[in-house]
Amino acid sequence: MFDLPLSAAHPLTAYGWDDGFAESFLPFAGQGILPGRIVRVDRGRVDVVVPDGAGVRTVLADTALVATSDPMRVPCTGDWAVIDLGNGRVGAHIDGVVRALLPRRTAFVRSTSSKRSEGQVLATNVDTIVICVSLGGELDLGRIERFLALAMSSSTAAGPLPVSAPSGERGAQPLVVLTKADLAGDPDGVAHLVADTGSVAPGVQVLAVSSATGEGLDVLSAVLAGGTSVLLGQSGAGKSTLANALLGAGVQEVQATRDRDGKGRHTTTTRDLLTLPGGGVLIDTPGLRGVGMWDAEAGLARTFSDVETLAEECRFHDCAHQGEPGCAVQEAVESGELPVRRLESYRKLLRENQRIVAKTDARMRAEIRRDWKQKQALGRHMMERKRGPLR
Repeated sequence: MFDLPLSAAHPLTAYGWDDGFAESFLPFAGQGILPGRIVRVDRGRVDVVVPDGAGVRTVLADTALVATSDPMRVPCTGDWAVIDLGNGRVGAHIDGVVRALLPRRTAFVRSTSSKRSEGQVLATNVDTIVICVSLGGELDLGRIERFLALAMSSSTAAGPLPVSAPSGERGAQPLVVLTKADLAGDPDGVAHLVADTGSVAPGVQVLAVSSATGEGLDVLSAVLAGGTSVLLGQSGAGKSTLANALLGAGVQEVQATRDRDGKGRHTTTTRDLLTLPGGGVLIDTPGLRGVGMWDAEAGLARTFSDVETLAEECRFHDCAHQGEPGCAVQEAVESGELPVRRLESYRKLLRENQRIVAKTDARMRAEIRRDWKQKQALGRHMMERKRGPLR
């Protein structure tokens, strides 16, 4: 039977193994059954790092036993898995099979482009979500707010697999990294962009880095050391170049952005989990063309905490902030305290999230339909009052 120590001496500690995951694995411990962390997923097979004596090795495992049509339950990079090495297929070069996935602590989920409005899990069991934004082009604050809302919902977006975050943890913590700082001009200009980003990221650390000059990399390395981090962002955001700089080696292939429009090319095609020299692991992901909301109500409340705080001062608890008397939000907009763009972004993401939830939640659909009917009835009533009594 495999000895499962609950100490820092465990071979998988460098990959994030701890007492909590060890406890979740105990019911599966047995001859030929090992814990392992998925470092890459490819067409029904996964590369998994498993204990090998005092060290580790990477094995290829089949996922047929945990295959499912639900995209929220498929094995994902970052998952901790139960690996059976006694059922490998020599001819197919398969070392074993995945028998189960351990409960996820966190997961970054976005909605897919599918008409069925399915969720897609991009990374699991992550401590830090690094939102990469290039300073080689115009700063898109709305996209940053979108990423932040999803990142701040990571503790509740793990899907049907059980969530077992240790007591006191709130899920993965977001970090905004402004890449290619060397292309943004002088230090004052970079500082201004950092301040602009911080204005839409309350309570979130914002760092400006340059993989070309090394600016800010020491601070970023220190922040990421010891935990599991995932790099997320658009193609061309410099994620793979940043990953190479953090890893100290050219592990990830990189390509230049297109000259005609500054957009990136998809270089990274799979989500890979890599060990960092200073401790911890890093998941590099392909560039994301679209990042749709997915059950991000809690994340929206945290991302737009300034709007939510103002809304508490409105005269009516159900104020829509669209001209109602005593609206503290509109007063803040008129005084310049709250930018119009910020409020419009909040409304847009809130509507999008409600539509996604409504497609999967019959109760929400009924509430939205009832609210719409009430607004229609109110509109008819106001029109009748405006016309006056019939003679």
